[in-house]
Amino acid sequence: MSVNSLLGIGQSGIFASQSSIQTVGNNIANVDTPGYHRRTVELDEAMSINGNPGQIGTGVLATQVVRSFDQFVENTYNTKASDRDRWNSLNTELKGLDSLFNESNQDGLNAALSGYFSAWNDLAAAPDSYPAREALLSKTQVLTGLLNSADAQMASLQKQTDSYISQDVTTVNDLTTSIAALNKQINEQDIPGVNNVNELYDKRDSLVRQLAEKIDITYVDNGGGNVTILTRAGQPLVDGAERYEIKFEGPKSFNDLTPDSNFDGKINFSGDDDYEYTFQVVQGGSVNSGASAAMMKVSLDGGKTWLKDDDGNTLLVPARPDDGKITVRGLKIWFGTADNSQATPSNDMEVGDTFTVVPKKGLYWYQNTSSFVNITPQTSFTGQADDSRVTGGSLAGYFNFRDDYVGNYRDKLDAFSKTLVWETNRIHSQGAGLDPQSSLSGTYGVDNDAVALGSGASGLAFADKLSSGTSMVYLYDAQSGALVSSAALDFDPSTPGQQNFDPDTNTLQDVCTALNNAFPGKLSAQIVNHRLQIHSADGSKFELGEDTTGLWAALGINTFLDGSNAEDVSFNTNVTQDLAHINAGHVNGAGEANTGDNTTAASIVGLETKNVDILTLQAGKLNETMSSFYNSLVAEVGSDTEQANFNFTYQKALADDLDRRQQEASGVNLDQELSDLIKFQHSYTAAAKLITTADQMIQTLLAIKQ
Repeated sequence: MSVNSLLGIGQSGIFASQSSIQTVGNNIANVDTPGYHRRTVELDEAMSINGNPGQIGTGVLATQVVRSFDQFVENTYNTKASDRDRWNSLNTELKGLDSLFNESNQDGLNAALSGYFSAWNDLAAAPDSYPAREALLSKTQVLTGLLNSADAQMASLQKQTDSYISQDVTTVNDLTTSIAALNKQINEQDIPGVNNVNELYDKRDSLVRQLAEKIDITYVDNGGGNVTILTRAGQPLVDGAERYEIKFEGPKSFNDLTPDSNFDGKINFSGDDDYEYTFQVVQGGSVNSGASAAMMKVSLDGGKTWLKDDDGNTLLVPARPDDGKITVRGLKIWFGTADNSQATPSNDMEVGDTFTVVPKKGLYWYQNTSSFVNITPQTSFTGQADDSRVTGGSLAGYFNFRDDYVGNYRDKLDAFSKTLVWETNRIHSQGAGLDPQSSLSGTYGVDNDAVALGSGASGLAFADKLSSGTSMVYLYDAQSGALVSSAALDFDPSTPGQQNFDPDTNTLQDVCTALNNAFPGKLSAQIVNHRLQIHSADGSKFELGEDTTGLWAALGINTFLDGSNAEDVSFNTNVTQDLAHINAGHVNGAGEANTGDNTTAASIVGLETKNVDILTLQAGKLNETMSSFYNSLVAEVGSDTEQANFNFTYQKALADDLDRRQQEASGVNLDQELSDLIKFQHSYTAAAKLITTADQMIQTLLAIKQ
């Protein structure tokens, strides 16, 4: 070991101290920089030289600059951040519904419903009063207006949510593009242990955090830029320098056939809905209207729950040709071939063949331009999220709000409106006003005049309410008001005896024919734009009487209300054009419609406290009063909002704790940095002193020579 080697040792100490001081300075400068993680210089002893009296070191090496970062804590934080932001977006949006269902100001829908029945009660007390009829229309307008407004506001919230989803999808695609680009840079520039690109790592981790806030992810680190980020369900978003796109796109339909199936058709649909439809074949067969038609069950939660009919049995719908579309809720479906939606498929469906219809805008992961996967968040009716789809991040929250919460509320408000319309019309259509009718027009139309009215292919809004039975019609002299004749509709005069209406076989054309056969020359019926019209001849008028089939109410004949859901519920113009046609009375057993009779009005008043069947998607068929049903809906909205707020607070606390743990491991602590700065400053001074000492030793040796 020579004296000169002391200069090298001192130089290495100066370089190591200088590197450490620069790194500490950078930490201090970035103390407030988002996403910056503390860095330190790793020091290692330089090579030692063997000799006498023993091995002597040659100084210090500043080997690499490393950053402090806990990947495990970071992965856990990202998971909790996804859950936190899902509930945050859901909680924020649900709060917007508070005012819509706020009944505390006494001007809500519940008060309007009470006013509606109170107005019918006033009419029952004075059946021939025109002011009472005016008041009834006014109260009804308040009620229907609130229903229309509530539905419109919820539809507006759903549309607004679509814009939030679209923004999030754009953000996710931008983030994955940037992360993939960083992965490429890391692979190009990073030399582990020599040149650690800590800045690029910090930027990538910051972007991954932002990505986790939008969509739930799984992070797989294979070292360097070889990072794979997948949705929690398994679809890759980033794979090294490659990235995959997600899209928010409009209505689609898919086939998922069994391995043995060679069905060559494709499902088509029209209409829109908040739910995704799954049709699964339970009886194989062809696409036709005969006995060999394939039968399918229907699910609105991805097959977790199958819809029931009014009798509590699994709802089955047949496959039909394109001219016989099946109506399921607000959706019409039919099958065509892959190339022609109007052509009939040649091959049969097999049991297990499944068809999916997404009549709303959904979220799709694209592997390439032609191959995509439906990852739209979906929650079953039992409240379980489908883990094969997106389940976290603000995207999941927005979809949950749009489909599972507002969609559910709109469905229940529709069920409430449909029940209100049906129960009122069912009574009113069998009643009589102050004057007999000279003409009546149906407000509900069918898709096909020749299809059985009770079939889903009829397109009739209340097709499922029809039953077998009789429908009475009374004919009066227009001048004297005297009863001329009465008859129950006969649907097959060629067969002896009374042939009653059968919803499984009789069509709108059959109803028209039966009416024309009832009083030839005195009463005529015709079909205009798939709706029934009834006219009496000059000198005659008519009234409709007891109807055990529900036919008059289902066709919108002699009804009080129109529409079948919250969006379109309104008046039947027949009663607004002539208040005398508001039915307070009825035709009695003698065929008389007497002034002062309040039978119909009193029956409608009784609906206020009567338990009625209300069919909802998630709760099934309920039997309770309409007021009780609506109060339950209000309570459900409040409960959902409270639950979302609780879950957000809980998940935020967990995420905050993990973020704190990460900051403890990788954040910049100024006290520690200042302490290190002093330490490295002294190291630098000592190394410089070593060089000075070595110089003095050399000078001493040179002096001896002189």
